[in-house]
Amino acid sequence: MKEEPLLIGEQSQEPIEPKSKKKEKKITNIEDIPGVGGTIAAKLKDAGYDNMMSLAVSMPVELAEVAGIGEGTAIKVINAARDALDMGFETGDRVLERRKQIGRITTGSKELDALIGGGVETQAITEAFGKFGSGKSQLAFQLSVNAQLPVEQGGLGGAVMFVDSENTFRPERIVQIATAKGLDPDAVLKNIYVARSQNSDHQILLVEKAGDTIKEHNIKIIIVDSLTSSFRSDYVGRGMLADRQQKLNKHLHMLQKLADMYNLAIYVTNQVMDRPDVLFGDPTAPVGGNVLAHQSTYRLYFRRSKEDRRVAKIVDSPNMPDGECVFRVSEAGIGDME
Repeated sequence: MKEEPLLIGEQSQEPIEPKSKKKEKKITNIEDIPGVGGTIAAKLKDAGYDNMMSLAVSMPVELAEVAGIGEGTAIKVINAARDALDMGFETGDRVLERRKQIGRITTGSKELDALIGGGVETQAITEAFGKFGSGKSQLAFQLSVNAQLPVEQGGLGGAVMFVDSENTFRPERIVQIATAKGLDPDAVLKNIYVARSQNSDHQILLVEKAGDTIKEHNIKIIIVDSLTSSFRSDYVGRGMLADRQQKLNKHLHMLQKLADMYNLAIYVTNQVMDRPDVLFGDPTAPVGGNVLAHQSTYRLYFRRSKEDRRVAKIVDSPNMPDGECVFRVSEAGIGDME
C-alpha cells in the first residue's frame, strides 16, 4: 500500500528521537565549576573560599577582587555554586533538625546561661554592652577558657580567636580562671590566638583573613573586645557616620558568615554613650546604632551592682523572653551568687 505524503501542518505519528546530549558533569568542588581553572581555584582557596557554600554566599565584587577575575565571571562562578547546592526554600522541621547541630558555651553562671537559652551559641552573634567595669571583658576571658572544655562540661573542645582592640587581653587573668577550673594554664593559653588590632581597617582585615586559622586550629569562638572602639576613633563627626556604619555593617556580616560556615560562636563587646536627651531613666545607650542592633542575635546589657555582683539584662533575642539575672565576678571567674 502506497503511503500518502504528509500535508502541511500535519504531524507524524512516529516519535522523534531526541538528539543525544552531552552528559553534564556534576559540580562537587570548586575545580568543577566552568571557568575556574587551577590558578583561579588556588586564589579562591587562599582567600578562604575553599568550599561551595563559601562561594554561593559571596558577593561578586569581593570575589572578583580576591580572585583577580572579571565581575561577570565572578557572577557565573557564584551562580554555578548556588545551582550545585540546594539553596531554595525548606520546611520548618528541616530547619529545626539542622539547628540541633548548634553548640553552646557555658558562661560559668547558670543564671546567665538560662537568660540566653543555655549559653553562648554557635552560628550567632552575642553582644554585651555596658559601662567600664560591668563585666564584658571578664565574660570574654571566661569564654576563652570554657570554649576549650569538653562538650559534656559546657564547652566545645576547640580553640579561641581573640581580637583585642582596646589592649585589654591579660594572659594573667586566663591563668587565674584556668587554675580555678583545675586546667593547665599553659595549655589553655596555647589554644588562644590573640591579635592586637591597631585600627578599624586592621580589625576588619583580621576577621577577613581568619578562615585559615579557623580550619588549622579548630577555632570554636571568635571574641572581639571591643567591636566598636576603633570605629569610634577612626570615624569622627556626623560627616563620617555613614561611612562608619557601612564598614561596621560589612564587618558584622563577615563575622556572621564565619559563624555560619564553620559553626562557631561570636562574642563581641560594645561600648556605650550617655544620651543627654534622656531626663528620666537610664541614659546609657550602646554604640553602633541600628546596624549593630539588627545584626546581633543576642544583645545583653551589663551593669555593675554591689561588690562583685553584676546584673545582666537581655535586650534583644529571637527566641528568649525579656529578663534579668545576677552573677558575680570573682578571682575564679564568672559564677552564680551563693
